[in-house]
Amino acid sequence: MRIGSIREAVRTEKRLGGPSENEHEKAIRSHVKGLIVNMLREPMRSQNRVRVALLQAGAGTDRDDNLRRQERLFGEAAEQKAGIICTQELFATPYFCQEERVEAFAWAEAIDGPTVRFLQDQAQKAKAVVIGSFFERRAPGLFHNTAVVIDAAGRLLGCYRKMHIPDDPGYYEKYYFTPGDLGFRVWPTSVGRLGVLVCWDQWYPEAARLTALQGAEVLFYPTAIGWHPHEKESEGAAQVDAWRTIQRSHAIANGCFVAAANRVGREGGPDGRAIEFWGRSFVADPMGRIVAEASGEEQLLLADLDLGLIETVRVHWPFLRDRRIDAYGGIAARYLE
Repeated sequence: MRIGSIREAVRTEKRLGGPSENEHEKAIRSHVKGLIVNMLREPMRSQNRVRVALLQAGAGTDRDDNLRRQERLFGEAAEQKAGIICTQELFATPYFCQEERVEAFAWAEAIDGPTVRFLQDQAQKAKAVVIGSFFERRAPGLFHNTAVVIDAAGRLLGCYRKMHIPDDPGYYEKYYFTPGDLGFRVWPTSVGRLGVLVCWDQWYPEAARLTALQGAEVLFYPTAIGWHPHEKESEGAAQVDAWRTIQRSHAIANGCFVAAANRVGREGGPDGRAIEFWGRSFVADPMGRIVAEASGEEQLLLADLDLGLIETVRVHWPFLRDRRIDAYGGIAARYLE
């Protein structure tokens, strides 16, 4: 309900008050009071609605084939009038971090290289804001896991360099990527204020909080996560549930939307061991509800977001209001002895 309608009802209610009102006026007054109560109970909706598209695909060692897959999904997103399109992590390359190989640095490219130009072209064609992840060669010997934000006219708005870098079996990213040095960032765009984080960042509440505190309405996580072959049967369901739960908690704690775009498929690793990327890209609303969720197959995932829901939820669950910022000094310590 519009604020103007509420004000009009309040003025009517006040005008009808007074010692001389008759029974008819009393009835109207009671009715108007009821209208006011119902108006205030309705969610505060806005016209600020946006359709989000998450591109979930496999990738291999043929870069051109990887781009063709993405181009097809970008085309579908454009046909569906998506306002924001987000790729998976490292969409143009295989997930080369399963082992440490110096040859894999050949996949890296400058921020003005062909992958970012491809994303700019897709943004122009789709007339949508695009978030895309790639392997950045910043300087000789200096590389990052980077996500770019591009506006609907194809202009590069900026980039986020992955801050948290894992080093686990099959995820040897510390060998390749220097930790980001740009901090956590938010971009005001024509379709909302967007925060971008990357994969391993999604396990850290601090990253989500610091991005949300800059006004992010949607947190995007380009992702590459999957099962080790020997773990899927025993731990697979629990791992997916934990991955989904931590990101839903970011949406709840910060009162914003969260969108995670994962890759799919089995990609070869050393000695025949291969990570099976589980897909299941999803979008959660500010109450942590799953708005849309993909399968484990290649697909385009669409979700329609009403950004007005953010204020409704934050009014009723005022977590940001009640933070004790005077008491959190210890959060900057590695561990409190």
